[in-house]
Amino acid sequence: MFKKFSWFCFAFMLLILQAAVVTSAQDEKITVYNPRGIQPPIRLIPMPERGSIDGKTVYVVDTKYANTKPFADELFKILKERYPKTNWVFKDKKGMYMDDDPDLWAEIKEKAAGMIMFIGH
Repeated sequence: MFKKFSWFCFAFMLLILQAAVVTSAQDEKITVYNPRGIQPPIRLIPMPERGSIDGKTVYVVDTKYANTKPFADELFKILKERYPKTNWVFKDKKGMYMDDDPDLWAEIKEKAAGMIMFIGH
């Protein structure tokens, strides 16, 4: 008999405690702040008109960052289709992602009007 009574008291106390927690949680308000603070509005800066890329050479450089090759190949194909009057050159950078490739940079400075480089994320 005492065992049944103690379980009943325990269950009743849990029920009361749960009701108290729910009631107090509904009354509380929490203020949450953005850890970045108030961001300034985005300013749009007009860029100068660069003109056409027809007849110019543009290099597409893959730095061989993980999984960029399929994207680079597909973009190169699309650029060649959409801008047929532009000379597109696809190059893989020597070394790994963070390694310098001074020969490639010198070639681009000498021969290209622009460059698109895949750097990962």
